[in-house]
Amino acid sequence: MSDKKTAVILFQLGGPDSLQAVEPFLYNLFCDSDIFNYPLAFLLRKPIAKIISSMRARSVQHHYITIGGKSPILELTKLQADALETELRKEINAKVYIGMRYSNPDIKSVVQSLSIADFEQVILLPLYPQYSTTTTGSSFNEWKRRCNKYKFDPRCEKLIHNFHDHPLYIEALTNQINLTLAKFKGIPSKDIHLIFSAHGIPESIIEAGDPYKDQIEKTYELILKKGGWDCPSDLCYQSKVGPLKWVKPSLTESVTRLAETATRYMLVVPVSFVCDNLETLQEIDIQTRRTATELGVKQFEMMPALNANATFISALKELVLNTALA
Repeated sequence: MSDKKTAVILFQLGGPDSLQAVEPFLYNLFCDSDIFNYPLAFLLRKPIAKIISSMRARSVQHHYITIGGKSPILELTKLQADALETELRKEINAKVYIGMRYSNPDIKSVVQSLSIADFEQVILLPLYPQYSTTTTGSSFNEWKRRCNKYKFDPRCEKLIHNFHDHPLYIEALTNQINLTLAKFKGIPSKDIHLIFSAHGIPESIIEAGDPYKDQIEKTYELILKKGGWDCPSDLCYQSKVGPLKWVKPSLTESVTRLAETATRYMLVVPVSFVCDNLETLQEIDIQTRRTATELGVKQFEMMPALNANATFISALKELVLNTALA
């Protein structure tokens, strides 16, 4: 075992842990300058975020009620962190922290903890497989701001920008798809349509050079190659917010088109989410399922997110070890 004391920080979006926490969560989200930027934003961002979060809170609370009244993302991320730390400590002297972007435990609390500790290196590992300025970039920027504010200067800081093409990540997703395909008893695979759904982002961000869409497409291609299925497949995007043009096609558009052309068996693969959350449990498994059923789909399945899947944890372990020992 390497004796070098290593802190590993898992960055994640976060989510409300109660219905009362929904509005503060939305406020923090809409205050993020890496996602919402516009003329005079430095003056208007906070009041606009307050208005939007207040207006949207009730409808979003209703969505959370349908999945148990809160987001499961913290509990699932804790499972990932615990499993990763257990595996890492077989090789290196590591402690894993969680830094949520819009809820607790937030990135500020991680910086405060590390500023009074004595780690020889810090490894930043965002739980976003595909890099985007709106996710990984936003977390990195918040990390820098908090480090500057609390005058914390890690002796050795290393960043993991993405893992969209990591072989063990691809293997974990492929295995998870196979487990879900097994639910289609007696249905020929050519009749089961695989719908890969990624979180969408505005087209303007892609046009500005963000690599997210390219990396999503690469992940999609690698999974299909690894899986070797004869199922037809599509790639689409979900979770649009606001009036801007977002990358297309949308999940709803894809499901509607397929159902209207007599597709009767669908498996939705949440390809960009490593934890189940509102987007998977409500938007896909409740809302989209309802749409598909109303359009005549006979069997609709959603692949669970990877969560604490052992192969996925092995992928994270390999990423950290390769970075820590480099």
